[in-house]
Amino acid sequence: MSRSIWKGPFVDPALISGESSAHQIGTRTQLIQRTTNRNSVILPSHIGKVFEVHNGKSFIKVKVSEEMVGHKLGEFAPTRKRAI
Repeated sequence: MSRSIWKGPFVDPALISGESSAHQIGTRTQLIQRTTNRNSVILPSHIGKVFEVHNGKSFIKVKVSEEMVGHKLGEFAPTRKRAI
């Protein structure tokens, strides 16, 4: 069953407010937002940002591109190992 249209997409309020931490990567500083909410929808305002999405064990870095808009953050952080 899909979400009703009148409710709109779910986005964690912490992702909208922009609570982020600065991480030093090499010589440049990059703002990274950590989240455990895998069900948050990626908005157009998130393009170019870097998120660390929890997969149940560790945080996986996800850099948002245009093609990801409308999808959920959890789709880009797999929770299971690949079968060999």
